[in-house]
Amino acid sequence: MTIGVGGSSPEVELAKLSNMTTDIVSISKEEFIERQQRACQLMQSQGVEACYLNAGTNLYYFTGLKWYASERLVGALLLANGELHYIAPHFEENSLRDFMLIDAPFHGWHEHESPHQLLGEVLKQAGIDSGKLGIDDSTGFFQVDAIAKANPQLEIVNGASVSTACRAQKSKAELALMQRAKDMTLEVHKAAAKILRPGISTTEVTQFINEAHKRVGASGSSFCIVLFGLASSFPHGVKDPQILQENDWVLIDTGCLVEGYNSDITRSYAYGEATDRQRQAWQVEKDAQAAAFAAAQLGQACEVADYAAREVLDAAGFGPDYELPGLPHRTGHGCGIDIHEGPYLVRGDKTPLAPGMVFSNEPMLVLPGEFGVRLEDHFYMGEDGPVWFTEPSYSVDDPFGYEA
Repeated sequence: MTIGVGGSSPEVELAKLSNMTTDIVSISKEEFIERQQRACQLMQSQGVEACYLNAGTNLYYFTGLKWYASERLVGALLLANGELHYIAPHFEENSLRDFMLIDAPFHGWHEHESPHQLLGEVLKQAGIDSGKLGIDDSTGFFQVDAIAKANPQLEIVNGASVSTACRAQKSKAELALMQRAKDMTLEVHKAAAKILRPGISTTEVTQFINEAHKRVGASGSSFCIVLFGLASSFPHGVKDPQILQENDWVLIDTGCLVEGYNSDITRSYAYGEATDRQRQAWQVEKDAQAAAFAAAQLGQACEVADYAAREVLDAAGFGPDYELPGLPHRTGHGCGIDIHEGPYLVRGDKTPLAPGMVFSNEPMLVLPGEFGVRLEDHFYMGEDGPVWFTEPSYSVDDPFGYEA
């Protein structure tokens, strides 16, 4: 029997968990201001007059204001000179001010008025009647199109050259929040493995993981993929739940949020005894993950990690490239307040690896008609190279390293 898998119950494992967030430190107002200053420096160097930050993670990252994106334009204009202006429906003003961390002028629009024209008017009042306007790349096309048509005097450009450049390199405070989130999810993984038993459904395991993440202090619902047997060969799952059988292969991919920052960890193992085929594939997956980590050195392009992982898989007879059995997707993604954000560990991403960058490392091995193996841990780029947030899975027989 795989060590640390099975033998307990949801009640027992939930009772062992406690809040792990009592000593966390939120991102300070001063750090949000520093982020704006960094963005302004980038805008000035790129000849961008202002950036529009749409409701969502970019608005939160630069202002501390948490608001959801909808069909109504809600956001902020950050000017290259440092000025900040909020734009939102008039009827939302009091609510938005309640959520604001950084005070700035509020410009409201009524339901029959055009917020896109208002945006242009705010810029004109600030002395900007032409030039480049960076638009948050998460903004819906219908909003971008309306802004462009209402303001033909402006050159609309992708604001990712500013926002992604700022967000890619995490601060110490951000890394600390992500470390705690990942520590919490690893504990939840251990608990989830122990409650497995023949007859349990993937739905039951998902419900347990959601509750377990709440017990350790996570905010909101957890992200969760639970797959048994053949379903594990589908990277993001299947539509129908599965029931665990003796000696089934298990893949669990889950994460949570701490102060808006994500964890995302995957473990693969057998409930019972692994077959020779599963053992071989598991070890190749672990070796590919290790190769990607070793290749991710400061100054190197992000893509080197993807190349390194595929070399290991190719040498073991998997692939080549995206062919199956093999690795059908990129080796890793950036992570922060979005669970997937740039830059990426994928061929073609030439972004130099720099201190503070955070990545998943998950060169999943898919064997169609059989099973899949995904071992996913995250690392950040330290001053001397890559550093794991969580130690990789130890072995196929002892995935959580209880007897390491």
